[in-house]
Amino acid sequence: MSSDSLLGLLRVHIHKGVNLAIRDLRSSDPYVIIRMGKQKLKTRVMKKNLNPVWDEDLTLSIVEPLPVKLEVYDRDLFSADDRMGDAEFDFTPFFEAVRMRLNSDILNNTIITTVKPTRTNCLAEESYITWTDGRVVQNIVLRLRNVESGEIEIKLSWIDVPGGGNKRM
Repeated sequence: MSSDSLLGLLRVHIHKGVNLAIRDLRSSDPYVIIRMGKQKLKTRVMKKNLNPVWDEDLTLSIVEPLPVKLEVYDRDLFSADDRMGDAEFDFTPFFEAVRMRLNSDILNNTIITTVKPTRTNCLAEESYITWTDGRVVQNIVLRLRNVESGEIEIKLSWIDVPGGGNKRM
């Protein structure tokens, strides 16, 4: 893409972690970082919790649909933070559903697309892109890589920006 025209905003709702790895004596103090291109956003630290519920929205500016990398770390006060796994997801199917410009004639919770787990996409289970409450939404359960256990549950939604929706890819 030649220009840096903003297509819209991708809201990544970091819901919760499930069965995260122990990195301190009996627990961990996890937080999540998401990266896309040069953007980097992070959740708050959840003290002593292997099943944290963040319920935090992180918003990425989308110029082109690059893969999103998610990393989980254990916060340590006196040493470098420990890695607790990572995952990557491609939101191209979600973005394609957004670009369909669906309208409110569609029934609530209609499934637009199903994304199946593969060896390369980190999905722990099938993920449905749905029309929910007048917008395109995708709930995703990501299985963390490079760690003994752990999943992160997230939800994607799209925020249009003025003049951003009609750009060609």
